[in-house]
Amino acid sequence: MSVARSLTPDEIRLALPKLPGWQIIQTDDGTQKLHKEFRFKNFNTAFGFITRVALIAENLEHHPEWFNVYNIVIIDLYRHVKGDITDLDVRLAEEIEKILSD
Repeated sequence: MSVARSLTPDEIRLALPKLPGWQIIQTDDGTQKLHKEFRFKNFNTAFGFITRVALIAENLEHHPEWFNVYNIVIIDLYRHVKGDITDLDVRLAEEIEKILSD
C-alpha cells in the first residue's frame, strides 16, 4: 500500500509548474485539491483516457475523484481523509500528463 505524505504550500507551489493546466482549488470545508479539466474530441477518446488513468491509479493505490460528461473529464486529486494534497497526488498528476503526451 502506498503511503502518502502531505505537501507543504511551498512544495505544492514548486510542483505546479511541472503540471500544465493544473490548479489548486479549495472547497468550502477547507479541502485543497489539485484540479484540472480535460476536453477530448469525443466520448470514446475521453473514456479511453479515463481507462488509462484508472490503471495507473490502481497501481499507485491512489484514486482520483472525477466527473465525465461526453468529451469532458474533470479530475480532482487530494487525500480524502485529511483533505490535503500529497506527494501521491502530484505523482498521479505527472503520470496523467504523460498519458496526454503519448
